[in-house]
Amino acid sequence: SKWVEMSFFPFAIVLQVTPIVAIFPLINIYVDDQTTKLLLCAWIVAFFPILSNTTLGLNSVDRNLRDMFRLNGATRWQQLRYLRLPAAMPYFLGGLKIAGGLSLIGAVVAEFVAGAQGQSSGLASRIIEAGYRLNAPRLFAALI
Repeated sequence: SKWVEMSFFPFAIVLQVTPIVAIFPLINIYVDDQTTKLLLCAWIVAFFPILSNTTLGLNSVDRNLRDMFRLNGATRWQQLRYLRLPAAMPYFLGGLKIAGGLSLIGAVVAEFVAGAQGQSSGLASRIIEAGYRLNAPRLFAALI
């Protein structure tokens, strides 16, 4: 509904434009588990392309089809299920495609900021180690 979109979208935009490097110290304070921290950062980075694309898809329904559904007495739930969700599916999948790459970037950036904390098993620690040792092939392998 428009009310939900107008209420929550400004908060989503503020959180989206805030860099994950600025959000991570708060996550670091409130979350104890290292893996949960990284997953939360990856989720924050990946969620907003899905949200914005899906919202765009839900609002991109053809006006004539929407009027036809209303004319035939479809309820709001029927319009959502049979008209808006199928129309939004390509947008949702496009958002997932974008979010897949961004989640990897978010996890690596969070790992860079958090440090390995005694562990040398993450992707960021491999990149840092290869950079310190000037091992270009391993650095490129970790980047790819």
